[in-house]
Amino acid sequence: MRLNDIEGLVLPAKKDVEFIKVNFAELFSYDFKNTQNYNFDIMGLEIRKDTKKYANSLFEITKNLDNKQVVLTINSNIPEPICLIHKINEDETFFTNSLKIEVKENVKASVIEVFTNTSTNSAYCVNRSFEVNENADFEYAKIQDINDVNYLLFNLDIDQKDNSKCKVTNFEYGNGVIVNNIVNILDNKSCDYELNSLVKSKDSANTANVIKTVHNGESSISNINFKHSLKDHSRTVFKALSRVNEKAFYSKAFQNSNTILLSNDAAIYAQPHLEILIDELEASHGATTGTLDKDQLLYLQSRGINKNLAYEILLKAFESKIYDNIDDKLIKEFIDSYERKNYV
Repeated sequence: MRLNDIEGLVLPAKKDVEFIKVNFAELFSYDFKNTQNYNFDIMGLEIRKDTKKYANSLFEITKNLDNKQVVLTINSNIPEPICLIHKINEDETFFTNSLKIEVKENVKASVIEVFTNTSTNSAYCVNRSFEVNENADFEYAKIQDINDVNYLLFNLDIDQKDNSKCKVTNFEYGNGVIVNNIVNILDNKSCDYELNSLVKSKDSANTANVIKTVHNGESSISNINFKHSLKDHSRTVFKALSRVNEKAFYSKAFQNSNTILLSNDAAIYAQPHLEILIDELEASHGATTGTLDKDQLLYLQSRGINKNLAYEILLKAFESKIYDNIDDKLIKEFIDSYERKNYV
């Protein structure tokens, strides 16, 4: 099966402004021997037909192959995060999975997802839909640890109601080809949305983050914060659009991308972008790219710390700002103790 050969499926092209610099060619043209839906090992979850019209065509890949959506409804506060572990083991297989998480009114909840594999030449196309209802507080963390010669296409659509809070944190560790496609249309009032990510790449890892945030409701906040540490031949794309429309009075929209290049062959394409159609707001965006500070390295070495340890101290300080933004202590503990060998 080639995605390019599926009749009626419209795929992004290079000329699409939204996906410029994202290389889909190998994924769309690869001939997978099998297709399979990845099923959750959870009893009693509702299954619905996914009839939603999404903001871009990447969501349609999963829907075209399997339009059934598993629904996880959280009706009351939960003391510990729900943890979902995905393990892809079959070679030459294109997997799909669709999950909607509904967080009901006044509920506080958190979810962790881990994506790992031991496969070769396989792909995982994942659709996620979050519905965060009035006065709900939802925190979500994702760890991606896909190995080389594999693909992960992660599509996330967020729907927040009045006075809701949604915090998403991504940790990108794998060496495969990864595309995160994240959309949040803030139609309602006083929504608080935060997206944090640590892209920690090595070898020939190729990661792209394509983010679209639209403010339509009053007094909503969006804060997008990415840290990249790239070495060897790794490549990454950070492409973020935040639009504040005419009726989104008193909104706040922030974007920030910071990158540390740890080798001469690592590279990033960073394009933070704001479209502001109103005066009554706060907004800022920026992107920086550089290397570890040589003066700081020399200072630490002058205090008796060897070069390798000094290097690790500075890199950890750079990356720790993403960890520090996590609210749920149990999620922090999970991230701190994560090791790939425990999940493959």
